[in-house]
Amino acid sequence: MLTKLKQKLAIGALAKSAVVLSAVLLVAVPAAAEGPELAMLDTLEKGGWSLRVRDDGSVQRICLRNGQDMIQIQHRQPGCNRFVVEDGADQVVVQYTCRGSGYGRTTIRRENPRLVQIQTTGIANGTPFSLNGEARFQGRC
Repeated sequence: MLTKLKQKLAIGALAKSAVVLSAVLLVAVPAAAEGPELAMLDTLEKGGWSLRVRDDGSVQRICLRNGQDMIQIQHRQPGCNRFVVEDGADQVVVQYTCRGSGYGRTTIRRENPRLVQIQTTGIANGTPFSLNGEARFQGRC
């Protein structure tokens, strides 16, 4: 009887250990496999870019310090809150809110480190905006 009780206790302890170990692995493995957030944007060339707006053919010049500068084309101020909707190898989607100034949702699709497709919509200073364009690296700022 005592031996069976010891066996049951040992099996119970092993089962608890297996549950704890599997929970640790479930948490640790995805975290170890993930790269830095919005890593695709870090692959873009730093420097001068031209953004050609498809709707009206206008061109905007952008000086990128880093790829994340492309997220808030209509809201250049710092301190906006961001929520990453999609963080892929070739596409990111980010929603952001700039307190007192508006909000936006931007999709950036990388074709290569010097060419991206951008679509952004939202509200800037009480006015709706929608921009669909192609940005190309031009060189130094």
